[in-house]
Amino acid sequence: MADLHIWATYLIIVLSVVAYASERFALEMVALASLAAFLALFAVFPYEGPSGPLHPEALLSGFANPALATVMGLLIVGQGLFATDAMDRPVRMIARVAGGSSTRAMAITLLSAATLSAFLNNTPVVVIFIPILTMLAAQRNFAASKALMPLSFLTILGGMTTLIGSSTNLLVAGVAARSSINIGFFDITIPGLFLAAAGAVYVLFVMPRILRDKTTQRSFRQSQSGTQFIGEIRLGPRHPFLGIESRAGLFPGLGELTPRLIIRRGISFFPPFENVVLSEGDCLVVTATRRVFMQTLARASGGLIASDSETPPPGNPLQPLGPDYHVAEAVIPPGSRHAGRTVRNAGIETTHGVHMLGVQRKSRMGRLAMSDIRLEPGDTILVGGTDKAFEDLRESHDLLVLEWSAEAVPQRRKAGIAFAIFAAIVLTAAFNILPIVATSIIGAFAMIATGCLTLPQAGRSFDRQIFLLVGSSIAAATALERTGGAQLIADGAVALLNGQSTAVILSGYFAVVAILTNFLSNNATAVLFTPIAIGIASASGAPAEAFVTATIFAANCSFATPIGYQTNLMVMGPGHYSFADFIKAGIPLVAIIWLTFSIVGPWYYGL
Repeated sequence: MADLHIWATYLIIVLSVVAYASERFALEMVALASLAAFLALFAVFPYEGPSGPLHPEALLSGFANPALATVMGLLIVGQGLFATDAMDRPVRMIARVAGGSSTRAMAITLLSAATLSAFLNNTPVVVIFIPILTMLAAQRNFAASKALMPLSFLTILGGMTTLIGSSTNLLVAGVAARSSINIGFFDITIPGLFLAAAGAVYVLFVMPRILRDKTTQRSFRQSQSGTQFIGEIRLGPRHPFLGIESRAGLFPGLGELTPRLIIRRGISFFPPFENVVLSEGDCLVVTATRRVFMQTLARASGGLIASDSETPPPGNPLQPLGPDYHVAEAVIPPGSRHAGRTVRNAGIETTHGVHMLGVQRKSRMGRLAMSDIRLEPGDTILVGGTDKAFEDLRESHDLLVLEWSAEAVPQRRKAGIAFAIFAAIVLTAAFNILPIVATSIIGAFAMIATGCLTLPQAGRSFDRQIFLLVGSSIAAATALERTGGAQLIADGAVALLNGQSTAVILSGYFAVVAILTNFLSNNATAVLFTPIAIGIASASGAPAEAFVTATIFAANCSFATPIGYQTNLMVMGPGHYSFADFIKAGIPLVAIIWLTFSIVGPWYYGL
């Protein structure tokens, strides 16, 4: 009966991987099917092993796994950083160092992460750099999917170079120490640097060509949209634009806002603007993209409307925007009550409870105030409002909201709070003050409690694909371990290598561990194979350090599946990766590390 469970487990795992890789089925469906198959197998044919029966509770334990809870908590924390623009300053610093090159900016960021991961556990390092790379991708107009999987892989490679770079390293060293084999802090550094260098060349220069642009339609439209809207900014008391002076006919202090017209006490001033100082009461007519309008709102600039009501303007310094304030594009459809009316008289704000921020039209618009523009069917307008206002607006036939364009205005006044929460998570995890699973969940709660995020925003950051994938994968790993399937593979590999040279045995052993670590967790693989490594070394008369080090490096080769390593799961959601993306990009890297170690390992240990 034991053989039935082992071979059935192998079959379910193989079929699941094939289904994941084919991309013909939804990832959630494959994960549920895999989990259902394991539950059915061990319910219909109960298993009694050396460690006792395998109950459904053990197969379902993955849904309460600390790694899964950590990833979900960190996704919410990351959403809080995005919603407050808390990482804007570090991104700008990197952008200045990199100059105008997006490739250089990405390479500097990734290599910095890899270096840092040699001295910090790579999980908090990835937590630090995911928001930085995401914002950098948005600013430099490249797909985040080109950078986030390389981030995970490079931090794993960097973590191979010192004993504390990864929990896997420490776990293997701890098991080896029970057999009086001591691994020092830098004992794995030289071979680790060879492996990291070989892997980095592939990750930086080859992998971006393999990875498809996984950007969703919404983010693609957002990042690619250079559409210019015309809007008005009314300069009230305490407005941050007050006192800005024109230079050479322009206003450098306005950033990416392009002034088209200034109306002062009924008098219009057209560009070029010579010796003009913006003062209270001015109406500034500008053109800019939606992103720039949102940045201006985030600065609490105030008055970004041509008001037709007493509704307070968004961004007023006295009434800061809440975390549920969104900006979206909407189209004036044929038959709309607003068509044929000027913005001032259209009644959009009073009717729909939103703020009118800008207008965009295919045909040319003259130099006039936005409030005097007469709306036409087909015009696109930029509106801002709360979640409740947009829910009501979706039921209207007078404005058609473009759902892909809806985006929350960054809560920059909360950036300091969000960054402090984030820093606390990183520091407590890096110095082992508290378990990262505890700090990530506490941090997620703090983001919501302090108003950096709303509950709906936090809910949208929760990735059900990762939740189901991890739960079903841990069920597979549990079945593989408890039925003896993993041990059978290990024993078979050792028997197959019997009689070969020590260098070939070391290479073959590395390959087996590197393959299994992508299906078991890296830590489970480390615990399973470290005693086997010591036994092989003793039988072959080779230095035990060579095989223990091989276990460390091979157990870290979790590149071919998202379930192999926690950092892979962390980038899967933000990068919009599929299971097949990890297979296509990760298998070559596993092969490169294996081949490199097959050369470096025997040379370094004198085999």
